Order: sequence, then structure tokens, then C-alpha cells
Amino acid sequence: MVLLFVCVLAHEFGHIFTARAFGVSTPDVTLLPIGGVARLERIPEEPREEFLIAIAGPAVNVAIALALVAFAGASLNAEHLAAVESGRVSLVDRLAAVNLFLAVFNMIPAFPMDGGRVLRALLAIRLGFVRATTVAATIGQWVAFALGFIGLFYNPMLIFIAIFVYLAAASEAQVVGLRALSRGVPVHAAMMTQFATLSPSAFCAQRRTGGLAEATGGAYLAMVEQSPLWPRSPCSGP
Repeated sequence: MVLLFVCVLAHEFGHIFTARAFGVSTPDVTLLPIGGVARLERIPEEPREEFLIAIAGPAVNVAIALALVAFAGASLNAEHLAAVESGRVSLVDRLAAVNLFLAVFNMIPAFPMDGGRVLRALLAIRLGFVRATTVAATIGQWVAFALGFIGLFYNPMLIFIAIFVYLAAASEAQVVGLRALSRGVPVHAAMMTQFATLSPSAFCAQRRTGGLAEATGGAYLAMVEQSPLWPRSPCSGP
């Protein structure tokens, strides 16, 4: 298990070092048995940058698997992955199989896996970043449906992975869409620039009735009643 997390950590460092090469910092990394998440300070919108950052993680796992085959005599076999906790299979064989599985699993074309970001980078060359995100998210959600369907008959864990993938794809599309809508909008466009005014006498008169005070322009302001947290003010009546 320790070696598994070491491989996952190496996968994430592939993302980190490549991202830093493009000036994108990574504040933190979350490690999971099936992979990790390196949180990027910003999402690179240049297709080439996102492609290289996303592909770097699986490339590290492939490199580890090939190195184990070339220098430690490991053999790549799908049966070794099924016997990952069995002592009958050598450690290097299991480690090579795990690294190959991590690379393949993370290349599933769905957010938040690396394959989803690779797919968006390739689509963005022709469609643009926002449209590519929408298409990649839709493909990812269909992949989630497929995983969930397979999970009904083979492995229930795939159902949970499918739910996670579906929600992550929807979230990615929403975030990118909102950012595209707000781009170029100045701060003052979202500020309140019209305020209703209320005279002190109207405030005191209306507070005692517990009603609404009419402000300038015909607008109405709701009054806050006296409470233990609000000491009696000079205009508090009997």
C-alpha cells in the first residue's frame, strides 16, 4: 500500500512539475488510492499547456511500469492486477500492473480524470476553451452513465465512481461557463449604485408600529424589531 501511494505521488508530481514549467503553481495535493488531485492555481486555457500538464501524470506511471519491466524483470499481465494483494505474484509484477492501471484509469475521457482534460485540450484546438469544456463534460457524463451501468452487473464501486464523475463533469462545465460570462465585466457593473434613503423621524415612527417605512422614491424598507442583542435606542417607544 505504501508503494501504491508512492506511485500516486509520483503521478501528481508529474502534473506539478509540468504545471510549474508553465508558471502555474499547485497549492496542495490530495492523494487517493486510485489517484490524486493536484489543485492548480489556475486552469490553463492554452490547449498545449493543458494537454502537457494533464498527460504528464499518466506518462509518469507508464514510465515507472516500463522501468520495472526493463530493469527489474517485471512482466505486465492483467492477472497480476487482480492478484495485487496476493503474495504468489512478485512485488515488481504487481507494482508494474498497478502503474499501468493508474495510467489507463486516469486516461478515461471524463472530468476530473486526466483523460477529460486531455480531451478538452484536443477539442479546444478547433472549438475554443468554453465550447470544448461543454463537449468534454457531456462526453464525461455519458462515460459516467456507462460506468454506472457496468457497475450494476459487475462491481458496485463503479456506481460510486460514476456518480463522482458525473457531478465533477457538471461542475467543471458550470465553473468554466460562469467564468466566461463574467470575463470582461467591470466590478462597478455588479455594484449597487442606487440607494433608498430614510429620514430618522420616519424610522422612529415606523419602528413603534412594527410596520414598513416608506423611503424616498416609494420603496419600502423592512424594520428590524428590538431584540436582546439590540439595546434600546433613543427612539424606542414604550
